[in-house]
Amino acid sequence: MNLLRRRILFAAPLAGLAPRASALDVPTGTVVLSISGSLSLANREGRADFDMAMLERMPQRSLHPETPWYAAARSFSGPLLRDVLAAAGAKGKTLRLVALNDYRVEVPFDDAQRYDVVVARQLDGKPMSVREKGPLFVMYPFDSQPQLRNAVYFSRCVWQLRSIELA
Repeated sequence: MNLLRRRILFAAPLAGLAPRASALDVPTGTVVLSISGSLSLANREGRADFDMAMLERMPQRSLHPETPWYAAARSFSGPLLRDVLAAAGAKGKTLRLVALNDYRVEVPFDDAQRYDVVVARQLDGKPMSVREKGPLFVMYPFDSQPQLRNAVYFSRCVWQLRSIELA
């Protein structure tokens, strides 16, 4: 066997170990979240669209905070906002979160890095309907960081989240 062929045969299995950018899957179900603006991993017409299955495949985190919207503490589960943004290769200084009813709020990009903000897709272990503030609800870790329990951070908890615009 010549030397070049041996090198190719030896190197081929190692090629898969090299770090590389991974492409964002294309959603096969109903799109529940779209990210637009400055991103490097778009999967549809310059934006990153996610269906619920894509969000379910990400590592999940649970929070159990008391909030102004419920009489008692509830459990919110879903991927971390920082992981969702990373999946799209998102960059920027500001996130504009937009709800189904067009409620909009600007959130510093840094919030996703500093805090374990969850894009909740489950409430008390069950999917959330639109009537229950779903299907996605941005939730801050009020249970582990009580200093966040104020009007500024409560206003950033967007229920019925439909899109994130990066600026």
